[in-house]
Amino acid sequence: MLMLRLQRLGTTKRPTYRLIVSEKRKDTQAGSLEILGAYEPQSKDKKFNVKADRVKYWISVGAQTSNTVNNLLINNKIIEGKKRKSVTISKERKEKLLKKKAV
Repeated sequence: MLMLRLQRLGTTKRPTYRLIVSEKRKDTQAGSLEILGAYEPQSKDKKFNVKADRVKYWISVGAQTSNTVNNLLINNKIIEGKKRKSVTISKERKEKLLKKKAV
């Protein structure tokens, strides 16, 4: 299965990301089929440069998007739909938060 996901680049504490198409089970650093764009979250305007026509092509062919990529594409009005929850809290962390609230 093909996935549209982010590949981390940049230096320590200054990440930049590439939007790539790769196999789901393959590591993002192991190579990709195509580079679709770039995302710079540290810049003031949070630059998100992407080839919209290629993103739509890969989605039409059946490639899935990661939760974060899906939310970025929706924010930048490249695709339409509902946002997905991209960050989850573990069971242990939930219990710890409940204990903290109880005290």
